[in-house]
Amino acid sequence: MAQQHIIYDFEPKENITDWQIVNDGVMGGLSQSSMRLSDAGNAIFSGQISLKNNGGFASVRHETIIRDVQDFTYVNLRVKGTPSIYQFRIKKSGEEEAHSYVHEFKVTSEWNTVQLKLSSFSPRYRGRNLNLPDFNADAIREVAFLIGNKKEEEFHLEVDKIYLTK
Repeated sequence: MAQQHIIYDFEPKENITDWQIVNDGVMGGLSQSSMRLSDAGNAIFSGQISLKNNGGFASVRHETIIRDVQDFTYVNLRVKGTPSIYQFRIKKSGEEEAHSYVHEFKVTSEWNTVQLKLSSFSPRYRGRNLNLPDFNADAIREVAFLIGNKKEEEFHLEVDKIYLTK
């Protein structure tokens, strides 16, 4: 089996209070979301995106410290849910930067493992691409899921696990 590093593997009795919801309400928007565990022990991030009051996104984030990231090439997401485009976001460790490194991915209603190349994560801040190099770091301090497709939609993202591979 290829070398891997588990970032998060959801389990039936997992305490997921270390995942924080951050919706567009921080900017006056009205989108709603929540995160819970299914009976099978998968995380379910779900809600409703609203464009009212300049809204349009929902996210959930988890602070962590993952070292030796340069030993890996990919972030893998075992996911299924409402077919849509979601973002997986990471932040570097050791730097208090406001921006995240973002990679979009598609979700289908069937379980899939989505493989995202770390060096393809591009810097964004408040939905805008930044003129900075793509992700290249030794450590990750935060991971997040975000949905914000400039349309009103209900969403449901089920996550089994998140892990790094070569």
